Amino acid sequence: MTATRACLLLHGFTGGPYEVEPLADHLTTHGWTCALPTLPGHDKPLRELHRIPFGDWIRAAEAAVDALTRMYGAVDLVGFSMGGLIAAHLANRYPIRRLALLNAAVHYVSPVRFVRNALRVLREGDRRKLRLKKETPVGAVIEFAKLVRTLKPEFGRLAVPTFIAQGEQDEVVHPRSAFYIARRVKGWKTLAVYPHSRHLICLEPDAPMLFRHVERFFAEGRMP
Repeated sequence: MTATRACLLLHGFTGGPYEVEPLADHLTTHGWTCALPTLPGHDKPLRELHRIPFGDWIRAAEAAVDALTRMYGAVDLVGFSMGGLIAAHLANRYPIRRLALLNAAVHYVSPVRFVRNALRVLREGDRRKLRLKKETPVGAVIEFAKLVRTLKPEFGRLAVPTFIAQGEQDEVVHPRSAFYIARRVKGWKTLAVYPHSRHLICLEPDAPMLFRHVERFFAEGRMP
């Protein structure tokens, strides 16, 4: 058994490893071995995502954490958005040392915030986001909703040290999600809100601060 620190990072719904890769790069430079699996259906055109039952996303994450813990023992775990729900599930079943939840998907954005973001996307010409929304099939959204209903109770069972991060400008997950999670986690937890961050928090202006916080939490169990 090696003493090398290892971390599993889980991306969000319709996303991919790129959503958490900057954090993985930061952790790698500070001594972690990082694994960033692509969940089933997310490595293909999103219009095919409806073919994947939500249980496949959970099982793929279980296989990834099982392989990592067999190699390194207890590991650190990061879950972004939908990955936060799956991460809570894993933390209740596998040897997880510390857990970081980034914009974990519990409560969805208010209509006002959604419209405000839609106007921003149009104003900034972010065609990629518009394309992703257009390509995401209804069946996949239904599977995602099933996953949320199934895994939401996992937060109330968490006993591992947990760092909860939330972008205050998140246009997808309502910021109150972080406070919902914090109230339910049984173990030691800390919460940080990043005022200039939207949903893709690892790609936002507050990202360098977030990375330092996650690194310090994983290394020492506290924020700087």
